[in-house]
Amino acid sequence: METETIGSPVLWGGFVAFVLAMLAADLGLFNRGAHTVSVRKAAIWSGVCLGCAVAFNGLVWWWFGSERALEFSAGYVIEAALAVDNIFVFVVIFSGFGIPDRYQHRVLFWGVTGALVMRAVFILVGGALLQQFHWMMYVFGGILAVTGIRLMRAGGHASSPAENPVVRLITKFMPVTDRLSGEAFTVVENGRRVATPLLLALVAVEVTDVIFAVDSIPAIFAVTDDPFIVFTSNIFAILGLRSLYFLLADIVTRFVYLKQGLALVLILVGAKMLAMDFYKVPVVWSLGLIITILAGSIVASLIWGTAKQPQMSTAVDGGLTSSSSARQATTA
Repeated sequence: METETIGSPVLWGGFVAFVLAMLAADLGLFNRGAHTVSVRKAAIWSGVCLGCAVAFNGLVWWWFGSERALEFSAGYVIEAALAVDNIFVFVVIFSGFGIPDRYQHRVLFWGVTGALVMRAVFILVGGALLQQFHWMMYVFGGILAVTGIRLMRAGGHASSPAENPVVRLITKFMPVTDRLSGEAFTVVENGRRVATPLLLALVAVEVTDVIFAVDSIPAIFAVTDDPFIVFTSNIFAILGLRSLYFLLADIVTRFVYLKQGLALVLILVGAKMLAMDFYKVPVVWSLGLIITILAGSIVASLIWGTAKQPQMSTAVDGGLTSSSSARQATTA
C-alpha cells in the first residue's frame, strides 16, 4: 500500500508542478534580466530551498513514516554534498570562459533546468534496472566504490573546460566567437550563426552534471530503492544549486578536504550496496555517518586547509586566465 501511494500519479504530478513553479519564480520574479546575484539574495533563496526541502521531508514523515523520511534526508545530504563539489567545477568553467558575474545566473538556470530533466531520466532508468535486474545493485555499488577510490587518489585539479570533449565537438561543427553578446547563447556574425562563450559554458555545465549524476544517483539508490524518494531528494538538492553557487563561489576552494570526505562517503555507500544482500545497514546509521564525515571534512578544511588551498587557473584557447580576474571580467 505504501509503495502504491508513493508512486501515485497525483503525487508525482504535484511535485513536478511545484518544481516548475519554483523555476518560474526564480527566473520570472526574483532574477529578471542580467545582473550580479548578491550574497544576501543567494542566502535568502538558499534558505527558501532548504526550508522547502525540510517541509517536504516533514510531509514524507507524516504520509509514509520515519523510515522514508530518513531515506529522503540521507539522499538529500548526499546530493547536497556532491553539489558543493559541483560548485568548484562551475567556478572553473566560468573562469575559463571569462563569463562575467552578471551572466552566470542565466547559464546556471538553464544548466540546472536541463539537469533536472536528465536526472529524472537517469532515476527512472536506474529504478527500472534495479527492479528488473537485482545484480545491477552490485554494478552500482562497484561504480561508487571505484569512483570513491579514484577521487581519494586524485590531486583535485580541475581540467580546462575548453578541453571538454563535448565542447570541442561543438567548436568543430559550429563557429564560435570569443566575444559575449549580452545574454545571447548564439549570435549572427557575417551572415552565419555562431556560438558565444555563454553557450560553451552552458554545455560544459550540462556535461559536468551528467558526470556527477553517475555518482550521485547510484549513491542515493544505496539508501533507498523508492524512485519517488530518490527523485525528490535529488531534485530538491539540485534546485538549491544555483543559489548555493553564488553563496559559496568565493570560499568553496577553502574546502580542500571535502573531496576526501566525499570519496569516503562514496566508498562507504558503495560497500553498503555490495553487502546489501548479507547485511542491511539501518538508514539512521548511514545518515549519521554521512553527516559526520562531511561535517568533519569541512571543519578540517576551515581549520587546517588554508596552507593547502589550491591555486585555481584554467587554460582556454592557449591562454591562462586566473579565476579572480575572470570572475571580475566585463564586456561591452
